[in-house]
Formats: sequence, C-alpha cells, structure tokens
Amino acid sequence: MSCQKAALELNTGSQPGPKSPERTEDVTAFEDYGTGLLENQLSVCDFVKIQKAFESPEPRKIICMSREDFTQKMTEIVGWGTKEEYGELFDKVDVAQDGFINWEKLTSFILLELNKQDERAKATVVPQWKDLEFLPVKHKDNIQKVIFLKSSSHYLTISKEGLLAIWGENLKLQETFPITSDATKLKHLWVTSLVSLENVNKIAVAFTSKEICFYDLLSKEEFACQYKLQGLKGTPICMDYWYDPLDANESILSFGDITGKVQAIAFTAALISLFERPASACEDGEATMTINWAELLSGCHKCCDILEHKLHQGDWVRQVTYNASLDAIISSTTSNTNSVVLAWREKSKKHLHMTSFNIAQGIHAFDYHARLNLIATAGINNKVCLWNPYVVSKPVGVLWGHSASVIAVQFFVERKQLFSFSKDKFLFLRRVRTEQDRILNNEGMTIISNVLRLWDIQHQLSIQRIACSFPESQDFRCLFHFDEAHGRLFISFNNRLALLAMKSDASKRVKSHEKAVTCVLYNSILKQVISSDTGSTVSFWMIDTGQKIKQFTGCHGNAEISTMALDANETRLLTGSTDGTVKIWDFNGYCHHTLNVGQDGAVDISQILILKKTILVTGWERYDYASWKTIGRAITVFRPQNFNQFFIQPEEWKGGIQHHHDILCAAFLPPQTVVTDTKPQKLLSAGRSHSTHPVADQSTMGVRNFEIDTEGKNAVMRLCFLKVRKNTAVTGGANLVSCGGSGYVRFWDIYKKQLLAEFLAHSGAGTIIMSTDKMNRYLTTGDLDGWLKIWNIEEYCLNSSKNKITKAPTLIRSFQPHEDRISSLEMCEPGGQLLIISSSADCSICVTGVCNAPVWIFGQAKHWHIENYLFLPKRDTNLVENDIQKEISLFSKEESCLDPTEHSLLNKKNKDDSTYNVRPSEDINLGIKYKERSTCMKETQKPYYGEVIKKSFSAFRSLSIGVLEELPEVNKPAFLLDPEKYFREEPEEERPQIPEAPSLFETLKAVFDEKNLFPKEILDHERKAKQLCQEKSCEVKKNKK
Repeated sequence: MSCQKAALELNTGSQPGPKSPERTEDVTAFEDYGTGLLENQLSVCDFVKIQKAFESPEPRKIICMSREDFTQKMTEIVGWGTKEEYGELFDKVDVAQDGFINWEKLTSFILLELNKQDERAKATVVPQWKDLEFLPVKHKDNIQKVIFLKSSSHYLTISKEGLLAIWGENLKLQETFPITSDATKLKHLWVTSLVSLENVNKIAVAFTSKEICFYDLLSKEEFACQYKLQGLKGTPICMDYWYDPLDANESILSFGDITGKVQAIAFTAALISLFERPASACEDGEATMTINWAELLSGCHKCCDILEHKLHQGDWVRQVTYNASLDAIISSTTSNTNSVVLAWREKSKKHLHMTSFNIAQGIHAFDYHARLNLIATAGINNKVCLWNPYVVSKPVGVLWGHSASVIAVQFFVERKQLFSFSKDKFLFLRRVRTEQDRILNNEGMTIISNVLRLWDIQHQLSIQRIACSFPESQDFRCLFHFDEAHGRLFISFNNRLALLAMKSDASKRVKSHEKAVTCVLYNSILKQVISSDTGSTVSFWMIDTGQKIKQFTGCHGNAEISTMALDANETRLLTGSTDGTVKIWDFNGYCHHTLNVGQDGAVDISQILILKKTILVTGWERYDYASWKTIGRAITVFRPQNFNQFFIQPEEWKGGIQHHHDILCAAFLPPQTVVTDTKPQKLLSAGRSHSTHPVADQSTMGVRNFEIDTEGKNAVMRLCFLKVRKNTAVTGGANLVSCGGSGYVRFWDIYKKQLLAEFLAHSGAGTIIMSTDKMNRYLTTGDLDGWLKIWNIEEYCLNSSKNKITKAPTLIRSFQPHEDRISSLEMCEPGGQLLIISSSADCSICVTGVCNAPVWIFGQAKHWHIENYLFLPKRDTNLVENDIQKEISLFSKEESCLDPTEHSLLNKKNKDDSTYNVRPSEDINLGIKYKERSTCMKETQKPYYGEVIKKSFSAFRSLSIGVLEELPEVNKPAFLLDPEKYFREEPEEERPQIPEAPSLFETLKAVFDEKNLFPKEILDHERKAKQLCQEKSCEVKKNKK
C-alpha cells in the first residue's frame, strides 16, 4: 500500500471535527493511541483548508508560520482542535527547531507518518517466520499424524510402524513408545490415524487390522489399552473427535474407511464410560475391554449411538470431521463425484440427511471456518475453492496460484486467512564427472519443492509464498499441521518432521528499522542517536523524544553496514560495510570520501578507530585461493591529511605483521597505545611502553603480546580502556576490560601484562558485548538472548593482586529489552543524565537509564520527553502517610551525619544523579511485553546520600500545603515579666592574677644539634653518603688531570 493509497484512508467526510474509526479485534495499543493523534483525525477537507492557509497570493513565495501563528490560524481555519494539539503537531514537524514551518515540511511529516502506519498495517497482516528447522525424530516410517494435547501441553507424533513420540511444549523429544495390537504381528500392522479425546484423557489409534484402540493417558501403566473396537468392515484411515465444551459427556468420534463408508459414534456419557462393560468382563479395571462393532450396531451399548452413510460409493475417505456449528459430518474423497459430503444430523440425532459437492478431479483435503461459514477445498486440479455449505452449484471463490495439486488446506482462524500446501517438482542438473555416471545416466537429480501459500480470504489474494525443498523418493507422503495457538507449522516428509515457527506478532513489537540493526552511536553535539542496519540504511533519532529526523538509504548499495564511527569533532560519520569500503558522510547525506579498505574486494570490516592523525580500520583478511595470496589486510591505515581525492587508497602499516588471523576488535588509549584481539584468543598491545624504574627515563617503542589460558573461554568480542584510571602504571590496577566468549568479562593490567579479574556476566549466553561510560563508573553487557546487565565498576580492581579475582562487581540492574541478539551498546550523558542505548537483531533500538528507568523504543508511536522521567520522576499520589513519615525520618537521620558544606555539595550533585532513582513510567506504551527474568540484586552497600535526599524531595512534594491556622494566645514567659531577675548585672569579683610565662630565651639551657635530634643510624648513613660523594668527585678530578 503506497502513501497515496494510505492518504485515501483519511477521514473524507465533510463534517468538521475528528471521526472515530470503527474498532476491530486486531487493534493494537499503538493503533489505539494513533487514532487519538491530531494528524490522524484530520480529514481531506481539513488538509485542503490548511493548504490554502499556506498559499501565497504572490507566485513562488513560500509562507512560513511560527508556532504561535500556526496554532492561532489552524484553530480558526480548521474549526476544531485545541491550541495545545496544534502546538504538539508543530513541534513534531519542526524537528530541526527552526521556529517555523511551511507547507512542504508539514506534508513531508504527514506522508512519513502515513508510511509508518502502512508498514505497521502490513506487519499485522503478513506473519513473519523463523528459519525452517528439522526436529530430531526417531520414526523409521511415514509420520501419520501430529496432534497437540492441551491438558498436558505436549505434542504427539505417530508413525506408520506404530512408534508414538512424546514432545514437550519446547519441542524437545521426551519419550517414545511402540503401540502394537495383538491381532497381527508388528511387521504386518500399520497405524493409519490418531486422535486425542481431550475430555476423557485418552487417545484413539486406528490400525490396518480394522480395529480402533483407546489408550488411557492417566493409567499407571505406560499407555494402557482400555478399549479395543474390533469387527469393522473396512480399514479406518482417517478419524476426528469432537466434544461439547459445555457438556463434556456429549462427544462424537467419526472415522472413514477404504470402502467409502463414513461412520460416527455419538457418546452420551463419555465422562462416566465410553462403552458399557459387559457382565462377563474381568473385574480388573486395568484389563482391556473388547467391543465388537456388531454389538454397537445392535444397540447393546446404551451410552452411545451409531451414525453412518455410504454416499462415497467405494472411494477411500481421505478426511472426515464433525462440525458443531453445522451439526454435520463432513467427509471428502479424491473422486469427482460426491467429492465432499455433508451429512446433516436430523432432530432425532440418529439419522443423517446428505448434501454432496461434485468437484472436478476430486480433492485431497478441506477445512471449515465457522465465523466466515466457508469450506475450503484442496483441489487436485491445482485450485483452492471456497464453498458456502448451503450452495453446492458453484464455489463462492477460487484461489489461483499453485502449479501442482494442493494436498492440504487449513484456516488461520484468528486472522481470517487460509494456508494451502502443494507439491511441485523441479529438475536440477549436475556436472557428469566420470564415465560411470554417463553409463548410469546420472546427469541430473529431481527434488520435491513444497509450496506454502497464505491467502487473504476477504480479497482472495495470495499475500505470502514459502517454498521448502526435500529430496525425491519413490514413496512420497507429506503431512501438514498448523498449531495456531502456538504459531507452529509442522510439515512432514515421510519420516522427517520440519518446523516452521512464527516470529513474535509484529503488531505487538515496535521496529526501529526494517532489518536487523548492526551499530548505534550517539552524537553529543547534536544530541542525536545514529543507527545502521543490514539493509545499508542509516537513521537519525532525537534522544529527547525518540523522533526520527532523517534517514539515508542505500549507503553501500545492498551491502550490510557492519560498523560506524564519528570523527573527533563529531561532524563526520564513517560507515564500514561488507563491500570492503569505508565512506565518510556529512549529516546532510553527502559522501565526501570512499576509503578502499578491501582494495576493490569485498571484506568484512569489524571496527573503525579514529586517532589524532590516523584512521585505523580492522577486520577480516581476504584470501585469494587462485593466486594463493592474502589480498585484504587485518589493519588498514588512512591519513586524513592526504584526503585530496574522492577515492582514497590505504597507506602502509608500519607496525609490522603482528596478527596472522582476523582482528575481531580493537581499542585506543591516548596518546599512542592500540590494543587488538585476534581469533586465536590473543591480546596485542602496540605503542609506547613506559617503564616505572627510576633509572629508565626514556620511552621506547614496543609491541607486547599477552594471553591467558581460560579453557577456551577467551574469544574476545569487545575491548575497552578505562581511561579515567590514569595512574595505573604507578599504582597498579586494571585499565583494560575485555569480554566475549562464554559470557565472561576480564580486567587487565596492560603495563604488567596481567589478568587481574575474571567473572561470569551471562551464564550460558555465548558471546557477549559491552560498553562503559566516560567516567568508567558503570559497565553494560548484552548477550545473544537480548538481556542487558549494568554493573558498578567504579571501585572494582583498583589495585593489583597476585591472585586473580573471580567475584563479580555489584550488579545494579538486569532486564531484557530485546528479543534477539544485542548487536551494539552505547552509553551517553545528555544533560548529565546517564543513558544506555542498545540495538538488536530484532530490528529495535532501546534507550533507558541505569536504575529502574523506563525502556523506550525508537520508532514507537508515542514520543517521549525524557527529561520528564529522568529529572522529575512521577510519584504515586496514593502514598500512605506512614511511607511519607518513614522517608522524612530517614532523611533527617542521614542529614544529621553530613557536614554542612558537604551537604550543600551533595544537594547540588543530586541534580546530575537523578537518573538513578527513576521509577518506571506507567503511561509510556511500548507495545512489547518483555519477560522479567530477574530484578535488581539486593543492595549490599549503604545507600549514598544522593538517594536519601532524592527520596526526601519526593516525599515533600507529596505533602499538601494549606493556609496556616491562627495560634491561640500564649502566656508570656517569666523572663519577660521579670527581666531584672534574670538579666541584672552581678558585681565583679576579684580574681587572682596569673603570672606571665618566662620567654624561651630565658628558659633555653642548651642549643639543639643534629646528634640529639636525629637517630644515630640516619646520621651514619648520611655521613657515609657524603664520604662516597667526595671520593667520586676526587676520582673525577684526577681523571680530568
């Protein structure tokens, strides 16, 4: 749907004012909010009025309006809406904060919003699927049926040889059981069908021995056979079971056989017993009771009735089901006569009235949608037909698109869509390599391609096509089953079982990009977040509101953008791609230079380091197997002072060949230290090594290797210098952090080449990434499952120790903002408030604070005002008085411990630390319900005073201040009534004079000397040093002479 078509969906009525669109079942929270926005309520007539307001009588003159003019004129011209609403619309349009807007800016904003709504609507219509996955089955023959047990949340699969497999809800194979019958030997016995009797906790299995066995799932024995129905005239090959959810005693088991007969057993007391136990039966409740079909026909069992018909006239019944809304048994065959038969139950409930559909070439399967009242048939003639159950002359719709016979259909009931499944053949040729291949004619191979289509029933259009390929076999059988409750599609190919699982509902998840996000940066000058994705798109977002400002598409063609960087002045953006180039952009979308990293070849770029006068690009080496030479470089150097052309070639790297493998990450420490990591799990530090020995006063260039054996857990993905710790060369302590394989984080002292600390940050999460703030107070780590953890490292590993530290630092927060792998992390401080920005392969970018702040997603329908939640956190107005008094008493207690000067400093600092005391916002609608695996760990340290002061402020804001009451009259104190008694002057008493102390000169007996002042050892050491110095000076004088 284009923007033009979306514009037609605006309100077109002539009546002024907003119109409320009809509510549907699939409306999401974002759509609920979106319908209330002013721009979504404006009609076409309203836009015509607004356009006339921007038109100028003079040609080629553009009229611009300020915020005040816009709000005033729009309320008058449009005739509805408040000035506040038009003011919010103005702020959204004026992204650059120029203070004015024109018609072009307004229309651009409206078209962009309509495009977002269009994409959001598409996401709600078309389901997204994960990759096809084959489950590890133990079946040796064709899989006959897949069912789901709602009572125990287990899946059951049964194969032709009689092996029953039990799967957990997580699709892990738990147990397998062989289900056999005593009638014949196993090699002559085939299972044909399986159904679940949910209301009585049983399953029914049909065999080629013309019998149906009922197994009790609650029995002490493993799948004990409780009933065995024998004596059927034909082999049952399909079954179906239904029970009344309002009265579980009423249920119907229907089945069809190879003779064309459709039969049904209507149970009337299923909860008590399916069949009556004969008097001669064994009293043992666990024994199998055998029921003969002739007994049921004769009416010996009063708890059930038999229904049957033979309208299919000898054709195999391929599918049968009972539908309660039609009160009919529906069955189908592959014959072109009586292809579909509806057997309606009459009032007596014991007789059937038949209606048949004749479909050319017959059908393989069918399905019925009760709300749409439609029957869909899978035709052998490659067509999917939609039928009204009461109209047999012709279908109400025909769906074209399959190039082979359709073997299965199933409705997606909730979305009112239809799945159809067909089998096609394609021929693929392979090169003949030997003469034997030519003799055997092995010049090609045929594979089976199963095509799955999803149809929109309302428009009768195919909205999705998925192809799955399997190798051809002579005996080919394919099974199709869709579990709508869990969004899982099962496809079996003989004895193999494949799973096609739906991704999370796109309508409930916000997307920042159309494709997986690869990198995220923060521009502190513009206060903007910059993000890139695998589709070579770069987007710019306002950090304060989350609004998208602009977007560059096709930056590197169709190649993925793997990394980005900003120059030192943050005025240029560098993007690195898998096409082997790095491009330098300004923020208007103009590319100034292209750096040829891969030397005209495609190489992956892992990181871009911006040094003072150099740009270092690290990544993967590219090896040419034809020439047996390495083409790409692990480290590529560019010097900006030589950028005098558009295409820039790399310069020579003078650091030598230190890496023989790909470089995964790198870090730079001013002035001249670069640390890199390579695949063989080695850290390399290149730069100037400063010695701490008092004699060595000079700096020498050096390259140092240091690695440590951590049992294969040290694959490094990120490196980060702790630049605030400047004195670690003298005092010791960690100044480098690395993370990566197996979820471990390590702290290093690069001067001593020593691993100081190592702890497990994410257990069982595989590789992780990390980021730290500029002051190196906090460390943020993210894993492959979308989990984020924030650690306090301000006082972690400050000193060197002989033993490696394995205790983790204080964990501040642990939460899951993403549903997939976290690809990039960035920590920033706009306005002094510390924020964490994370991007993920789930196409979203999130921002949050350090402690319990809300999580916002760039691209969500409702823009945020971050200062309202970080500077002025909302307080619950229903706080009880006890909580307020508790906070006030706590504040007074802590305040008494503070020095007055210290208290004033802390009060001033509290403005910058308010981020850490934020409560989650309840009125921000994220559109995603994230799982809370664990909350913040209990604080083991005492709370800092900033937190106490913050709590007190919020408590005082909760107090209501009214007019002071008049004080009652108070009696004057006694000292006011009789002041002479308390304040009269007493006569001075004579006090003895204190003699003056003698002066130091008078009392000094002897002069102090060094011998009495210092110990003898110090004086002897000083005397020897003077003698040694005199002797050396004499030797120097003699040598000169």
